[in-house]
Amino acid sequence: MSIQDITLSDAFQIRYTEASDETFLREWLFSKQTIQWFSVSDEAEVEEMAKIWISYSRFKCSLTATYQGIPCGIATLFLMPYVKLIHQSMVYLVVDPKLQRKKVGTALIRNLDHLAANYFKLERMHYEVFGPNPLIELLQKLGYHKQFTQQRYVKDKEGYLSRTVLEKVFKA
Repeated sequence: MSIQDITLSDAFQIRYTEASDETFLREWLFSKQTIQWFSVSDEAEVEEMAKIWISYSRFKCSLTATYQGIPCGIATLFLMPYVKLIHQSMVYLVVDPKLQRKKVGTALIRNLDHLAANYFKLERMHYEVFGPNPLIELLQKLGYHKQFTQQRYVKDKEGYLSRTVLEKVFKA
């Protein structure tokens, strides 16, 4: 089966993220197709982001999609340590550029929604999306609603990107 033919089959699995997944996370974040959708801009920032991101795996609040046993995407709840904020979480998601638009992101979002609502008892989740990222359309299809867009939020060498925050409420 080729990458073009990937479907949610027996070769595709979702599991808790492991510290060893950091290698794949860094690789995806460094790719030109991916880094454009994040607020990091250089190697040091990507390294720091990857370390922080993968550190959440110890709380079992991060999921990794695998295809034929190899990681192909990660979605993570950035849980808040403060009592007044533990009812909500920001989420980051990345999919291997070679497997984007193959329903990997959809599977990760649905599984993370379930984990957030049923295990962590979150009331709401937020995605922070930069620029005209296709993730916005996917999140809206999966029940997320746009809260706001800030123009000229991220500045890089080529100009500015907007920031859009989308939210899903699990219980009022």
